[in-house]
Amino acid sequence: MGLDKVGFVAGGVGTCSFTGSAGSLTVATERRCQSNLQMTIAPEQKILRTPVPGLTVNSDGNVWVPQRARPRRNRKTEGMRSLVRENSVGPQNLVYPLFVHTKDYNEEIESMPGCERHSVDSVMNEVKFAHSLGVNQFILFPKIPEELKSNTADECYNPDGLVPQLVSRLKHSFPGISVWTDVALDPYSDQGHDGIVSSDNRGDGGKGRILNDETIEQLCRQSVCQARAGSDVLGPSDMMDGRVGAIRDALDAEGFTDVSICSYTAKYASAFYGPFRDALDSAPRESSNAPQNKKTYQMDPANSRESLVEAANDVLEGADMLMVKPGMPYLDIIRLLKDNTDLPIAAYHVSGEYAMLKAAAMNGWLDEKTAVLEALLCFKRAGADAILTYYSRQAAIWMNE
Repeated sequence: MGLDKVGFVAGGVGTCSFTGSAGSLTVATERRCQSNLQMTIAPEQKILRTPVPGLTVNSDGNVWVPQRARPRRNRKTEGMRSLVRENSVGPQNLVYPLFVHTKDYNEEIESMPGCERHSVDSVMNEVKFAHSLGVNQFILFPKIPEELKSNTADECYNPDGLVPQLVSRLKHSFPGISVWTDVALDPYSDQGHDGIVSSDNRGDGGKGRILNDETIEQLCRQSVCQARAGSDVLGPSDMMDGRVGAIRDALDAEGFTDVSICSYTAKYASAFYGPFRDALDSAPRESSNAPQNKKTYQMDPANSRESLVEAANDVLEGADMLMVKPGMPYLDIIRLLKDNTDLPIAAYHVSGEYAMLKAAAMNGWLDEKTAVLEALLCFKRAGADAILTYYSRQAAIWMNE
């Protein structure tokens, strides 16, 4: 069949002419429409479509939504997307939390699949491997034998204890890494609290109180002990009022002016810590005089402006970095601190967040790699410079692919 001119009258207001096959209604190269009301053809359906009011056509006769700004132009190829990408996250941004115990074998942590309580030798191997992938920061969390625990947590500053000895060994074997240590009493406490519990019943719910200043005295001893062992960064996670300044003064008085403090500035009384407390057996003890929770010193999840009070105090007291914990449910707090301080911000991707991602991935509900890397990027976008995550090892592998 030859080519014919096929004309259509659109509502009696003009004519659209198309050069093409009349039999199949396919459109060829020339399409011109002199009408303000367009009649378009859907070749794949071989039917006429009713025009959409308000839309017009361009000089080629194709539908056109007039607009100068088209943000999708900056997303059209991977090369263009990478050119204008505002944030990226790499192994250098990760801080790898490692659980360690005094046993000579590893134990799985049921509520944290893929994580273990490491022996000292296993920690050494894990650090070596992660460091080869570009992870340079490691933080240690000890599970202390029950017989060494007490209300005053004196074991926390034993120079021959698990953490100081491991710090010294790590710094000797891997001088290029930074070793972070947790400053708090709960791993060493027979009460399961970050501070010393009073013997009275004047606290919340008729229980004992968490003694602020007496606890700080112990935290200072713990900090100096860790610094002597070679710790590069101390992380006070206890949330006692005034502890950052006291620790800074204690370190400086001993000559450790170069040891950094990453304060747990906005540590919330969160339900997302459950698996971590399983790993270290550091939950409040129901059989003791201790409060049933940590709400008298950790922050209320309902509050955001209060984090600015904590941040202002920590800055004045000499903190070098400020941490937000948990991470993902508190991205607004990360951004709030980023916008109101010039100090670097750390975010803790906590055990409950890790466990949720793991569970979803193990059930096939999420693509683990894509979801984890997106989560880490979200921390960076919100304003985090450092990200503490149990995914550090695996994320670094993915980032190096």
